[in-house]
Amino acid sequence: MPHRQLIDPIPGSTPAGAGESRPRRRPLPPDLLREAADRLGIMSLMGAVLWVVGTILAHLALRAIRKEGPNWALPHLLDIVAGANVVASLLLFAFTRRKHRDPHFLLNLGLAYLVFTAFALGLAWHSEVGPAGQMILPTITWSGVIVLLFSAIVPITPDRILVAGFISVSMNPIGMLIARERGWWQFEGLSPLLIMHYPDYLLVGAAVLVSHVVTRLGQHVVKAREMGSYELGELLGSGGMGQVYRATHRMLARPAAIKLIRPEMMGGGNGAAAELAVKRFRREAQVAAGLRSPHTVELYDFGVTRDRTLYFVMELLDGVNLEELIRQTGPVLATRAIHILRQVCDSLEEAHAQGLVHRDIKPANIHIGRFGLRYDFVKVLDFGLVKSMAAPSTEQTLGTATGLTPGTPAYMAPEMILGEPVDGRADLYALGCVAYFLLTGQPVFVGDAPMQVMAKHLHAEPVPPSERAQFPVPPALDRLVLACLAKRPEDRPQGAADVARLLAAIDGPEWSQAQAVEWWRVNPPQRGDGPASGLYSTDLSE
Repeated sequence: MPHRQLIDPIPGSTPAGAGESRPRRRPLPPDLLREAADRLGIMSLMGAVLWVVGTILAHLALRAIRKEGPNWALPHLLDIVAGANVVASLLLFAFTRRKHRDPHFLLNLGLAYLVFTAFALGLAWHSEVGPAGQMILPTITWSGVIVLLFSAIVPITPDRILVAGFISVSMNPIGMLIARERGWWQFEGLSPLLIMHYPDYLLVGAAVLVSHVVTRLGQHVVKAREMGSYELGELLGSGGMGQVYRATHRMLARPAAIKLIRPEMMGGGNGAAAELAVKRFRREAQVAAGLRSPHTVELYDFGVTRDRTLYFVMELLDGVNLEELIRQTGPVLATRAIHILRQVCDSLEEAHAQGLVHRDIKPANIHIGRFGLRYDFVKVLDFGLVKSMAAPSTEQTLGTATGLTPGTPAYMAPEMILGEPVDGRADLYALGCVAYFLLTGQPVFVGDAPMQVMAKHLHAEPVPPSERAQFPVPPALDRLVLACLAKRPEDRPQGAADVARLLAAIDGPEWSQAQAVEWWRVNPPQRGDGPASGLYSTDLSE
């Protein structure tokens, strides 16, 4: 498998697009665009509030100057303009809060909103005038200010902010001409327009420079997110070890997920410790890449960036992990639990046959969803924690090298808790805990602290899942789960193939594809901030 270590092209090679007259502009990542759309919504909401407050204060100021109260029954032009802009601002805010939105369209809509607001400001700014023949002086207006703010907050390319900004500040001279036609201003020619408003055009120039800086920063983010032949997109999840991003292969356009492990997790970035962690990372990634079960997440690539960030490139999955599944919809039927567990056994059987133990089997590391035309298809994640059963007990993996205890207390076998040598039967104990969670919606043991939970794994006898499950549990499945939860490894099933065989022998109807399709139709995944949040574990332990 190819190993890509550097982000930049190899010295002496011809980078893509080298013969072009200008470099290709990289599109901003979707998560940055969504953040910009959120900021646009906040700006529009602030605009609505400012129009209301500003209008009220303007009336109070006029009352103080003219010693007369405003005629609220007969709206002033300022009231009409403010009302229209408040409505436009609230509509834009509501549109930015829609669940399914196109950030590119929203940013274009934001430019239209900028021009509309500038036109409203131009009318309002010139709706009052002093005595005829007053001196016209250069002035910075709110139109120029909002153009400058817009360029700093929303990532708009310099050429577009130049056009939109020029049109926006030109609304002031237009508003002044309208005011002259209505008899509010008296001046001859067009020179007063330029004299009064040229500072706003200077602000447009400043906005272009600001926009250039903002978009360049966005481009730096895009480039920094390039891993080998992959470009990083939106953030899918984050945790104690790092982040997981959606990614695309630049040549194949193949979607993928990239897990980044932060440099400080490798011995704190300390020279020798970091180098040792990198070597272990490469070895473990190579081992994980050798697993071929269809129920093991496929590892496309791996590498180390120049800043020592480790990354795995994995297949992009469609669905949720079992922890999210149970949290969202509750325990599953026994037939479905059997269907899920048999697929996990297929993944573990291959790993154990190669002398590898996963050591962190838990609901968060088991993905379920759609794979091609098949539903309820299971993938086991995080085989980067694997350890050879034949390796000396003193050998560390990436997880132990970074100072983290491999495994999760709620799913740890007693021998792991005691620091004894482990083999595939430790994974089967964890699988029994997963089965228990699927059937009951609850862990086998709970406690106020991790040490209490681990103590119960060592000494307490589990309550049979049939006594805690809301759906019927076949006696054979009840016995199998308890057998996997035996304290001593020799009292458990001796291999994943044995567990799979016992699962297949349980009497009763099987979970069908028709049932799976219907279930996913009625219960689509409920995701968080990103389209695939909760799919990939980002912690080595909890």
